[in-house]
Amino acid sequence: MKITSLLGQTYRDRRLLIVLAMGFSSGLPLALTLSTMSYWLRTLGISKTSIGLFGIATLAYNFKFVWSPLFDHVTVPLIGRLGRRRSWMIVTQILLAAAMVATGMTDPGSDPFWTAAGVVAIAFFSASQDIVIDAYRVEILDETRQGAGAAVTQYGYRIGMLTSGAGALYLSEFLPWSAIYSVMAALMAVGVLTALLSPEPDLGAVAVSKAVGFSARLREAIVDPFVEFTTRHQWLWILLFIILFKLADAVAERMTIPLYVDLGFTADEIATGSKILGVAATMLGIFVGGWLVGLIGLFRALLIGAIAQSLTLWSYAGLAIAGHDRLVFSAALFLDNFSAGAAAAAFVAYVAMLSSRQHTATQLALLTSLAIVGRTFFASGGGWLADHMSWVQFFLSTSLLGIPGIVLLIYLRRSVAETALSTHQLVERV
Repeated sequence: MKITSLLGQTYRDRRLLIVLAMGFSSGLPLALTLSTMSYWLRTLGISKTSIGLFGIATLAYNFKFVWSPLFDHVTVPLIGRLGRRRSWMIVTQILLAAAMVATGMTDPGSDPFWTAAGVVAIAFFSASQDIVIDAYRVEILDETRQGAGAAVTQYGYRIGMLTSGAGALYLSEFLPWSAIYSVMAALMAVGVLTALLSPEPDLGAVAVSKAVGFSARLREAIVDPFVEFTTRHQWLWILLFIILFKLADAVAERMTIPLYVDLGFTADEIATGSKILGVAATMLGIFVGGWLVGLIGLFRALLIGAIAQSLTLWSYAGLAIAGHDRLVFSAALFLDNFSAGAAAAAFVAYVAMLSSRQHTATQLALLTSLAIVGRTFFASGGGWLADHMSWVQFFLSTSLLGIPGIVLLIYLRRSVAETALSTHQLVERV
């Protein structure tokens, strides 16, 4: 009864509805540059190598820390009176919607350059939106609601991905891709309206710079957050681990849609299984992963997640052998997404605790950018591997890419234990 009451007090906050809507706007663009885009390209007969290389067009997610200080120190002209956070949200969301419409009007079959350029634009404005939304969430919620805010953001994010993933694939049965991308652009109105109707964070919650002079302010905004992180014990190995943790999953993920297409699964089957069942499994995995962190500690939860997300890639090799089998298809999707969600829950907790309170925004931008290096740089070569291997060989091989991260995690065991304040404190924060 006490636990139920505590949960009610934590989540009975109207500000979390704002966070949920912003999470939706944050998750909506991602599938349009990844799985949905991969499906569009594959149905046009574009090679797996080319599909993999399209991942390079999303590099903005990896480098968002470079321009993240802009949103802390520059006010938007004309509409800046709405507040720094809200005005930047509105600008990035409108530009993001425009990029979606423009991308949908391209023809990747005859001129893939302009499609790739559209993906670059979507990724840039999406990454920029994420920076502002993350800062807004931290500033509008008090410390006791930060954990709830992070959880609600994830749910909104997944709903957004489901909309642009399963929703887009369903629409592809009777609408052209130009119309589909325009529909997704129209849904960015959710974020714009939320920003217009929401309060600007209290200025008292935002750190005020005491630096004098341009060079001093530049150092405070850009240099100090990175210098502070390098003072951590084993900081370089920690950064490498963050890059490697989801490497196997990232390389395999971009090739799952082409696998489904090659096995003869329809858009409806892919949307229902890959998106709806996959999202449900991920949500369940996130819940279990968070429970494991509290039950057995951060290190063990990370280790189980790292091993599971690599081993469950074998299920796709099984699917490749089984062929167009809906039962095996569903089982593979459930296992992969469940393990990915469980691993993500522990990983997000670890990354959140690595950022200092003095430099939260910039350090989180850095760490989250590194966390998706596998999705952009390394996953781009996954298509080439798939073109030169059978599907069975490909997924068995990519599962081995998880070994370096697992070995490095074991090496960092003491460092991870030091990062976690305690099991009880961690549960409160997550």
